Amino acid sequence: QVQLVESGGGLVQAGGSLRLSCAASGRTFSTYAVGWFRQAPGKEREFVTAITWSGDSPYYRDSVKGRFTISRDNAKNTVYLQMNSLKPEDTAVYYCAADKSRISRDYMSWDYWGQGTQVTVSS
Repeated sequence: QVQLVESGGGLVQAGGSLRLSCAASGRTFSTYAVGWFRQAPGKEREFVTAITWSGDSPYYRDSVKGRFTISRDNAKNTVYLQMNSLKPEDTAVYYCAADKSRISRDYMSWDYWGQGTQVTVSS
């Protein structure tokens, strides 16, 4: 069983930065892939980025490539999402998710979810 808690959201102006954290409980968290998803009002939850248990070959949606960076510190059971050059269209609730299996861009494939953290980017 894995429990996830996101933090670090907030209100930022366009062009600014935020770093989200996803803290996990569970001794085997280091063996899980972790992803970040986001959901804007009235829209479906969408894939943002994901990282394997080893931290190799992260995946990103095209619209955040070059601006967002996912990383993990397995010793701290934490995954980070550094978001730079934020745009108003990045406004959403951001969720982290964990799964023992392969990474998927389909949010329904992920087993464990956090409660989400709000990111609001003003223009």
